[in-house]
Amino acid sequence: MSVEIKVYGTEQLCASCVNLPSAKETAEWLRAAVGRKYGSDSVSITYSDFQQPETEEDKSWSKRIIEEDLWYPLVVISGEIVGEGNPKLKDIYQKLESMGLQPVAATVDSE
Repeated sequence: MSVEIKVYGTEQLCASCVNLPSAKETAEWLRAAVGRKYGSDSVSITYSDFQQPETEEDKSWSKRIIEEDLWYPLVVISGEIVGEGNPKLKDIYQKLESMGLQPVAATVDSE
């Protein structure tokens, strides 16, 4: 099973996010944290600049971010917003596990 996590943001930090990491830094942080917990093969993490959307899906999210005044970085898993502004690992892990992903350590311990 492979799950894609999209992190939407832009180079410029949002006004409310001045002391928080950038969206790119958040994507890198998630790549490391999620990769350690679930293995790097089961989850892919992609950063997308919502001011320069490349795909139709990205254009749709870009429009929502602007129109709904969503905070970024915006973390989206399977079309669902899982984190906004300052995403929480707990929420992301919860979503991944609800989709059937299991932590790598759990499979290693049971062997």
